[in-house]
Amino acid sequence: MKEKPKLTKLPQHVAIIMDGNGRWAKERGLPRLAGHRAGTENIRPVLEACVEYEVKILTLWAFSTENWRRPEKEVRGLMRLLRETIKRELQELHEQGVQLRHTGRLDRLSPSLQKQVREAIELTKDNDRIILNVAFDYGGRAEILAAVRRIIQDGVLPEQLDEALFSQYLYTAGLPDPDLIIRTSGEFRVSNFMIWQGAYAEYYITPTYWPAFDEEELYQALLDYSQRERRFGLTSSQLATQTSLI
Repeated sequence: MKEKPKLTKLPQHVAIIMDGNGRWAKERGLPRLAGHRAGTENIRPVLEACVEYEVKILTLWAFSTENWRRPEKEVRGLMRLLRETIKRELQELHEQGVQLRHTGRLDRLSPSLQKQVREAIELTKDNDRIILNVAFDYGGRAEILAAVRRIIQDGVLPEQLDEALFSQYLYTAGLPDPDLIIRTSGEFRVSNFMIWQGAYAEYYITPTYWPAFDEEELYQALLDYSQRERRFGLTSSQLATQTSLI
């Protein structure tokens, strides 16, 4: 077998917009919820592959602020899947050193589900093998508005506010921005995902639906990332100068 090209540069933080569950199910003549279930079951192998490739943080967008507009039956099913997944996977994830985090709102979940999420975060808070950050009831604009409200409530003066301080008021406070954002299902849209944190992220779009996104797909995304030159708004000459000073 032909040896795979070596990954020369790896992202520390990978974020994935897990898209295409419904279309995956439709192509197979299955109900939408079957696609969501298959997508949930795909989290474990992708997480394990990230550990193998030494990715330190994996953020998964599981439910957006806009998803509440979906049919009530589908929303109830998604909440049930979250509850079942935590119950089924939590102990093993903890034993394997996975630290669980939540990004987004919790207050719109049922009290029992809120309790489950908080207990999962508390149980795994000292684990350091990889961070699994689940964006649930998350939207980028809502996040920025929530940050602005808290800044005003805290009485922060305009001259005190800079990007570093603003970042501390976001849901992702304490985490580095994503280096690589992957979107499955072939859609070329940001869709309100990490619009502050993703300002300089590299994007990788694959037509593969999330339930079919496997280790090989992840490898191809990481390989593509490793071959890019990240510029952060700088020209090639500025980057070269900056590199020479390190």
